[in-house]
Amino acid sequence: MFRKLLTLDEAKDLVDSLGLKALGSENVSLLKAHSRVLAEDIVSTFDIPPFDRSTVDGYAVKADDTSGAEENLPVKLRNVGAISVGELPVINLEEGEAAEIVTGAPMPNGADAVVMVEDTEKKGENVEIFNSVAKNDNVMRKGTDIRKGENVLRRGQSLGSREMGVIAALGKAKISVFLVPKVAVLSTGAEVTQPGHDLPPGKIYDTNAFSLAGAVLESGGKPIYIGVAPDEKTRLCKTLEKAIAQADVVVTSAGVSVGPKDLIPQTIDSLGKPGLVFSGIAVKPGKPTTMALIGKKPVFALPGHPASALLIFHLIVRPVVQRLAGKGAPETETIKTLAGTRMFSAKGRRTFVMVNLKRDRLNRVVAKPVETGASGAIMTLAKADGYLEIPENLQFIDENDEVVVTLFDAHRDASASTGYLLKECST
Repeated sequence: MFRKLLTLDEAKDLVDSLGLKALGSENVSLLKAHSRVLAEDIVSTFDIPPFDRSTVDGYAVKADDTSGAEENLPVKLRNVGAISVGELPVINLEEGEAAEIVTGAPMPNGADAVVMVEDTEKKGENVEIFNSVAKNDNVMRKGTDIRKGENVLRRGQSLGSREMGVIAALGKAKISVFLVPKVAVLSTGAEVTQPGHDLPPGKIYDTNAFSLAGAVLESGGKPIYIGVAPDEKTRLCKTLEKAIAQADVVVTSAGVSVGPKDLIPQTIDSLGKPGLVFSGIAVKPGKPTTMALIGKKPVFALPGHPASALLIFHLIVRPVVQRLAGKGAPETETIKTLAGTRMFSAKGRRTFVMVNLKRDRLNRVVAKPVETGASGAIMTLAKADGYLEIPENLQFIDENDEVVVTLFDAHRDASASTGYLLKECST
């Protein structure tokens, strides 16, 4: 393996050439639609609001009837009734008349404005108006929020609380959403133990499977934890076959380098056709990254280093999970900032540097590398806000150079430590 390293772009192009598509769709109730991805355009079949409505408590009037009204010179109109929410008005407003109305109630025929109750005084069968209004003042016109036939939400959008509210406003109780891809996650290695068990001497807890499972959730997939696979070919093969049978995508970590126990590339290549797609990418970290296609199911074998595994997931696996989930363009957020120190690339390889965002002594937000060596492998996951990229043809990025940082989580608020509003610098 690793006889020929692909560039990152070549590896991504190979993945794209496989033609992986959304898995299909299903109808679900609106209450179960949160975090799902729309499999249909949502088009309004009626205007919202469906009628002209008052936006304040007050009196519906003809705007011309209030002309010249002042605090010391009120206009007197005849009160011809009241209109409440949830009922169609039977009042037809004539010249010189007003109708009491509450917020949200339909406007009566003949009225074209509403005077706020604070600018009125009721006197018997009349009401005095102390402030003039113009046509459409304090009125929301029919269809000003959503027009009939308007494409309100589009296929491929993720649904959150706001989108669910919009769909409810359109009267839909069920919608079509894409199926959630199931992603089997497993680690390999004789030294790895599942959390929740005692830690034997010489062992470490399984970090990768759980950080990758979280990344699967953030990408729109459903993680299936397979456990820890042994470094023995027959048992490893059976574990991988089980993972492939249960899931739409398989993600492994460790066992992909060139050591005697690194059996993953050969094993996944033996599981079915077409087999290995690539093995080795000219990137740092993540050089031994391997991918195979078994039937129509992609299998990604990531490095064992926790920070490297998570980085490669974001670069290569995440777009695939999002594509299978029916999402549109990959959801990433980048910010422009300054390099907090000089950072070197690996010769001939595109280099990705894990960074966090801090303020320097000049109160500028800068990107500083997070230690990713053996001593910092675990805490890197917690400390890093994102990563920056150094191209193959660039030897280093110098301090104070402008850089682009890709955030691991588009919704993560790095301002907690920097006081920095990311929205102001997002691209």
